[in-house]
Amino acid sequence: MDGCSRGLDLILDVFSQETNCYWREDAYHPNGLAMSTRKASEGEERPIESRDELVLPMQAGEKPAAAWKIGTEHEKLVFKQNDKHAPSYDEEGGILDILMAMRQFGWEPVEENGKVIAMSGDDGTISLEPAGQLELSGAPLDNLHQTCAETGRHLQQCKKVGEELGVGFLGLGMWPDKTREELPVMPKGRYGIMMRHMPRVGSLGLDMMLRTCTIQVNLDYESEACMAQKFRTSLALQPLATALFANSPFTEGKPNGFLSYRSHIWSDTDPARTGMLPFVFEDGFGYERYVEYMLDVPMYFVFRDGKYIDAAGQSFRDFLKGDLPALPGEFPTASDWEDHLSTAFPEVRLKSFLEMRGADGGPWNRICALPAFWVGLLYDGTALDAAWDLVKDWSMGEREALRNAVPKLALDAPIPGGRKLRDLAGEVLDIAHAGLSARARLDSGGSDETGFLHPLREIVESGKVPAQRLLDKFHGEWGGDISKVYEEAF
Repeated sequence: MDGCSRGLDLILDVFSQETNCYWREDAYHPNGLAMSTRKASEGEERPIESRDELVLPMQAGEKPAAAWKIGTEHEKLVFKQNDKHAPSYDEEGGILDILMAMRQFGWEPVEENGKVIAMSGDDGTISLEPAGQLELSGAPLDNLHQTCAETGRHLQQCKKVGEELGVGFLGLGMWPDKTREELPVMPKGRYGIMMRHMPRVGSLGLDMMLRTCTIQVNLDYESEACMAQKFRTSLALQPLATALFANSPFTEGKPNGFLSYRSHIWSDTDPARTGMLPFVFEDGFGYERYVEYMLDVPMYFVFRDGKYIDAAGQSFRDFLKGDLPALPGEFPTASDWEDHLSTAFPEVRLKSFLEMRGADGGPWNRICALPAFWVGLLYDGTALDAAWDLVKDWSMGEREALRNAVPKLALDAPIPGGRKLRDLAGEVLDIAHAGLSARARLDSGGSDETGFLHPLREIVESGKVPAQRLLDKFHGEWGGDISKVYEEAF
């Protein structure tokens, strides 16, 4: 059964097919690779002429269920093996050398202002987060077997490059021992603007940029109604994903009192562009309402002539009127709007697809488990209905309370009805398992996709999330020595 009922008229269906490739240029790369590499020589776009055009990216993302893809992203911390420092961009064996060493596997450099800031290849894009966290933004794929094969290829390539350059990679949600001052900053234009702006609007935004890592999965929808149902369901259940993947219990060498400090960081980063988005659960939610939200999200920048212009805190509504202080008299283009859509950071984000944003970074098997969790819930209609039935009666206050409790309590967080999140987790995994089974996507050996849920089953059955296992080691066999965490590196 399809994940959502078909609700498109013929005209919109044809429009989506014809415009899909343009709006999905950056579809599975939410860090903005396409935006970062636009050049003035590519020709000028016409300005947006009507506010109605702002819904086009969302409409253009619509596709029949048979064409739905899976895009998986995962970040990892990079350290030098000799002394465990985070390498700078330019140092010998540093981030630039790591990127260029990827050429042996067919990856090609992508530059911004003369600096290599990413590598492009058949498996997507290898790109840089602000402090040199290395990210694979994977290609849009048909099934989880392909996703896990892609992940395995990438990690094997990283391992080989690491052996050549004396570099290791750590799958955690946050640097366990580094201060902000000990971390480098990568030469990407948007990061300077964001780093200047973050302290104006929250106390932990720089930690978000410099010290955290995540796993994300990007998924499709068939219609506006389909998008709304998936958005509501995934937003309500995002705290469960955060709990299952909680993996950031240390800050500057000591336990920080949280299981997912990365998730806590988002609560004090920038309230104008983060959070649980109560309006998603209101009657009538759709593309127009998300556009309204995005118009209220303050801008970061405008990209012109190969450079980022600081527009932090300014209004896209003013831009539409030609009154943007950073570019007086100019009007936005479709690319400006696409850029702006990438600068909101709610728990679930809508562009021309839906991004699941709740999980901490982790090791190989959990990278594959996250897309399995969400594909099982959202890509089968029966599973999607069943998942929504579990959470549809929660109040917005109850949803917010759960989101706020999970960073500290993970599966022990209370949920409505006097239960704990761990009690719901098994039911949700059963639904995801049934959804994956119904998809019946088999590998060459005849196995379906349900096996990718096993790491999550083990977490629920043991009652311990990854962060709790790390804390047990810290207080036990590690003897309080945080340097032992590097033995968890791949």
